[in-house]
Amino acid sequence: MILKLAALAFLIPGVSFAGCIPFAQAQKHIGETQCVSGKVLRVEAGSQGTHFLRFCEDAASCSFSVVVFSDDLKNVGDVGQLAGKTIEIRGEVKDYDGSAEIILQKAAQLKGDALRMTPLPKAFDVEERGHFSAGQSRASKTRATTKKPSATLPIDVPEDAEQD
Repeated sequence: MILKLAALAFLIPGVSFAGCIPFAQAQKHIGETQCVSGKVLRVEAGSQGTHFLRFCEDAASCSFSVVVFSDDLKNVGDVGQLAGKTIEIRGEVKDYDGSAEIILQKAAQLKGDALRMTPLPKAFDVEERGHFSAGQSRASKTRATTKKPSATLPIDVPEDAEQD
């Protein structure tokens, strides 16, 4: 069966069972769904909880990055653990300001060292850029009820009241 698949790969152009391309070549594959590999030098937290996996010392001159939006962190896990690790990511290579990028939306896009990534803790606060929120103490929303005194009829009936 494996030999048949290998023979089929040679006969049909465009079918490839090859590995990932290096991140430096990603820019040549914009618009394609590719597997891109490289060593994550650092993970940066941007505004509003967006995280960037940086593969070059100088992010401004780097030709490739991986972006994780804050809403996707719960599906991906703790991306901070990827710093210093070699990863493989699969996704659509997009053009962003002249550089190639892949948007990481779920952990299944990752292979390599990234497979051992732990999920984010439930108390992870994206808006605080990775800091943990212990929550806030708030007063109970139940109202303290006080009983109003019930109306009582006068005990003494004035004498001038008419009686039937």
